[in-house]
Parts: sequence; C-alpha cells; structure tokens
Amino acid sequence: MEKEGKYIYCVVATPQEKTFRAVAIGGGVAEVLTCGYNDLSMVVSDYPVSKLAVNRENMLAHQRVIEEVMREFDSVLPVRFGTIAASVDEIRSLLAGRYGEFKNALREMDHKVELGVKGVWKNMDVLFREIVNENKAIKRAKEAILSDRNRKNIPAKVEAGRMLAGALEKKKEAEAEKVVNALRRTTFDYKPNKTVGDAMFVNAAFLVDKSRGTEFDNIMDELSEKYKDKIKFAYAGPLPVFNFVNLAIYQEEWER
Repeated sequence: MEKEGKYIYCVVATPQEKTFRAVAIGGGVAEVLTCGYNDLSMVVSDYPVSKLAVNRENMLAHQRVIEEVMREFDSVLPVRFGTIAASVDEIRSLLAGRYGEFKNALREMDHKVELGVKGVWKNMDVLFREIVNENKAIKRAKEAILSDRNRKNIPAKVEAGRMLAGALEKKKEAEAEKVVNALRRTTFDYKPNKTVGDAMFVNAAFLVDKSRGTEFDNIMDELSEKYKDKIKFAYAGPLPVFNFVNLAIYQEEWER
C-alpha cells in the first residue's frame, strides 16, 4: 500500500486552521485544509507519496483549489504542480526554513492577481496579403513566381516563403507590442508566453492589483472594439500568479 502524504497547493499568511470547499487533486473525498507554522500555512490535501500524473485533469484541479483559496486571501503563493510532502512535520520544517522568503513574497503579491490575454488574427489570408503589399521584396518575389509559366523555380519559392515567414514574425512582434503597451499602463509586471501557430500573435500574463481590475477590463474592451474586424482576443482571470510566483520545493529540502 502506498504511503499517504500531503499534496501542496499554495502558501498563505494565516495562523488559523482552515478548510476550503474545493475538490482535492485526485478527486475523492480528501479534505483541503491548512497546515501551519507560526503565521504561515500551506494549503494541502491527503495524497499518496508517489509520482503524480501530469494531465489536464490534475493540473486544473491544482489551479481550482488555489482559485478557491484566493476567495479568502488577498495574497497567495502558488506552489509548483506535483509537490508532495511525506508528512505534516516536513511541511512545518519547510515553512520554518523558508519563513523569511515566503513572508517577503506574500508582501510583494499582496492584493495582486494574474490576468491572461491572447490575441489571434481572424483571417490569415487577409493578413498575408497585407504583408505582401507592405514588403516590396516579397511582392516582387511573388510576382516572379506567378510569371514563371512552368512553376519550377523552386529556389525562388523557398526564398519567398522564408521572407514571408520572417515578415510574419516581425508583424507578430509589432502587433503584440501595441497590445502589451496599452495594457501595461495598469500593471506591475507582465510576462510574454509562447504563441501557438501562425494566427496567435500575443500570449501574455499581466500582474495586476485588484483595485485596477476594472481599468484593465476597460482597456481590453477598447482593444476589442478597435480591432474587432481583425483580431479575436481571449481574456482570462483573475488567476493565481503562476507566471510570477511558482514556488519550487526540492527533495533535499524535505531531508534537512
């Protein structure tokens, strides 16, 4: 039988024992509660001390528990997905050993949340035509290919494709900068994340004070209206501050 451990979700500042109405990772009936040292606590639930499957279901469960904790606390430090302690004593020992670090991070994240923004071009054919019209070299290369009756000028096609790909990347960077600059006026920090496919040009996380959430919303509304014929925006939040704090706990720390 596998040994029962404590799965860790996040760190909060409270000396009180608390339980949360959240579904623990792995499902079932495990209770989500605090485990504390002094005025710091980790939010945990029972889970076997074994390797946790990295899948969408488990990652969503991890996030949803943290989001439930955020309903009660203005400062929440997410712990990296898949962190399991063997016992309550290990958790309290870790809180004691990293007490100053966690207290400082909680102060820095006080009253802050993460907001995620993705931007996707609606019509890539229109965008490619726009790029060709803006770039004389690409336009000439395209015209040369079209005038080749035998359509056998492979090097020209390869070069045209290379130039088009480069121009698309520059277009992505320029458009992303416009969106990010508009939103950064209301934020403490932001982090660009990897985009997927040609159509997505921005995928960014923003660290925002809760008091400026409405201001951020208004700017998103303005951007959506301004680019309604060209861009589709996806806007998520408030979220745990995964992109700005994601505490890593290593095996040697449990062994102190």
